[in-house]
Amino acid sequence: MNKSYISLGLMTGTSADGIDASLVVSDGRNKFKVLHDEYKKYPAEIYDEFHKLKEKILNFKDIKKYSKRLKSLEEKITLWSSIVVETTQYKLHRWNLDKKLFLVGFHGQTILHSPERKFSLQLGNAKLLSQMSNTTVIFKFRDNDLKNDGQGAPLAPIFHKLLVKEKKIKLPITILNLGGIANITSIDKNNKISSSDIGPGNCLIDTWMRFNSNLYYDENGKIARSGKINKNKLNQLLENFYENKISKKKSFDTKDFDLSFIRGMSLKDGAATLTEFTAELCSKKIVNDNIYVCGGGRKNKFLIERIRKKINNKIELIDKLGIDGDFVEAQAFAYLAIRSYLKLPISFPETTGCKKPCTGGVIVKNY
Repeated sequence: MNKSYISLGLMTGTSADGIDASLVVSDGRNKFKVLHDEYKKYPAEIYDEFHKLKEKILNFKDIKKYSKRLKSLEEKITLWSSIVVETTQYKLHRWNLDKKLFLVGFHGQTILHSPERKFSLQLGNAKLLSQMSNTTVIFKFRDNDLKNDGQGAPLAPIFHKLLVKEKKIKLPITILNLGGIANITSIDKNNKISSSDIGPGNCLIDTWMRFNSNLYYDENGKIARSGKINKNKLNQLLENFYENKISKKKSFDTKDFDLSFIRGMSLKDGAATLTEFTAELCSKKIVNDNIYVCGGGRKNKFLIERIRKKINNKIELIDKLGIDGDFVEAQAFAYLAIRSYLKLPISFPETTGCKKPCTGGVIVKNY
């Protein structure tokens, strides 16, 4: 029988509004159980500073140019993460689980993702977090995949496959993750897995709302629903996506998408047009009949309606399976931390395009 480990996954998505934390117990293979999920919102200073820097950093030169600000922000993110770890350690003690090995899967806050340059930078000081929490921390999950000609993303598919097996879901199936970037995991009737990023998820809509209002996102898609789609602007967005061969990429960064085409539009019409653009790209890659959606974007009812209409198919929230759709990614990185600790592969040619199954995650121990 394989040994089980307790692992805490810390996931901070492109919205950069806070930390999703999931505590799980797993053998890193076929056994998995969620112990606790929670969300800790970032202070306004972290949110504001991240998005200011995100807009400025377009390439490697910018990383060097803003290195002092990045280092300061990284420390703040790490300190905030340490609070989550400390709180979880207290709960482990209270639950009398502190004697089992405790790992932290520390994804960090992505500031630049460039698979073409074999580079992906996530803000987060794993060594400092390990020292502060006296815990083994796993980070840099994407690096080894990139070194082996992979795209560094998506990494959750091996976990999605476990969830599908655990919940005994009928195949074929597609899991659509609507985070900042949208990605899919498809499992065919022969249990063969494939995955890729497919376009923007929340990132364009969130950015539009942040630039043009005092809102962080379009709640339930209400603003987009009240607007009118500008078909000329939509066609420009689509032409740029396809003509510049962005569509050929297997993994995206938020900067792959250009908002300049919709400058000058009203808040409502811009939101409507971007929502339609997002739905159009997502719908092109969904081919299975059995579709479950997770991630923050699943709460955008208007976006889900538009995707559903385009594929003329039923889409269920993954929550219907008893899985909290807000925490799938955090649970995935808790699971991937265990696999990394055990030197098991976390990415595969069918999921990221790497040339061979790749282990991942750098291990930092404070002893």
